[in-house]
Formats: sequence, C-alpha cells, structure tokens
Amino acid sequence: APAGGAAPRPCSTRAALQGVNKPVVDRIIRVDHAGEYGANRIYAGQMAVLGRSSVGPVIQQMWDQEKDHLKKFNELMVAYRVRPTVLLPFWNVAGFVLGAGSALLGKKGAMACTVAVEESISDHYNSQIRTLMEEDPEKYKELLQVIKQFRDDELEHHDIGIEHDAEATPAYTVLKTAIQLGCKAAIFLSERI
Repeated sequence: APAGGAAPRPCSTRAALQGVNKPVVDRIIRVDHAGEYGANRIYAGQMAVLGRSSVGPVIQQMWDQEKDHLKKFNELMVAYRVRPTVLLPFWNVAGFVLGAGSALLGKKGAMACTVAVEESISDHYNSQIRTLMEEDPEKYKELLQVIKQFRDDELEHHDIGIEHDAEATPAYTVLKTAIQLGCKAAIFLSERI
C-alpha cells in the first residue's frame, strides 16, 4: 500500500495513457474539467443569492453532484496528464456572475440558467460519447462510463429546473438562448486554450 495506507488510484497513469488518442482525450478532459469548474461557480453564485430561500436545498443538492464531477475530472487530469485551460480564472468569475445574476431574477431565473447550461452540457457530453465510441469503446471504457454518468446527472438537473418553473421566467427563450451561446463559446475556447 502507498504511504499513509491509502488505497491505490483505480486509474494508473501508464494504463490511462496506453494507446489512447492523446489529442482527443486531452481536449475532452480539459473542456469537461472547465465545464464542471464553471458549473461549480454557477451554483456557488446561485447559493450566494438563494441559499437561504426555499429553493436553496435543491440548488445545494445539484451543486454537491457538480463538486463530485469536478473532483473526478481533477483526478482524470492527473491520470491522463492533461493541463487545464488557461481560462479557469475567467470561468471562475464568469460562472459566479452568471449564477448570481440569474438568481437575482429569482428562483425561476436560477432554474432557467440551470436548464440552459445543463441542456448544453448534456448535448456536449453526447457528442463526446459519440467521438469515443467511434475511436474505440473498449479503450475508453472508463472515460465513457464517467461521461455517461455525468451526462445523466446533468439531464436530471435540467429536469429539476423544468420542474421548478424555469420556463415561467420572463423572456425565458431569450435568456436560454443567450446562456447557451455563452456555453458554446466557453466549450469552443476551453477545448483549445
């Protein structure tokens, strides 16, 4: 056993790097790490405004799942030797501002933000699943399992947002479209920079 009696990590660096398409894996892990980081900051912003409201426990539950997602991508970045996007400081601020700003519109505004972001992220995860399946589903088994589970969690968050009246937000379609355009830009930039 390693020092301190800790159990060995389930994903060794040697096994993780053997035979993978490194540019594809780097891009996927980098952007997913950035996305989960941004999601954490969005929920932090929402909790700063609505944490003591009736919807606070719902937001906290979703945030707790996002914290687990970020923890896993932190581990995968080490295992696959992927550098984070240089835009993390920007996503730190932008995510918090988006979360707090949407929460200032009230519960419905926060949920509209959740629906828009989670729909974008689940679509993005589906695209990554297709890419990895085309590459080699067996070689990317662990990564595929992680992405599929997280996509399902994001879809659950989307549905929670719908159940909590996201679509009743004033100018919902405009707000959703603007947030999703921002998500697409963030994905594009975080994959590359």
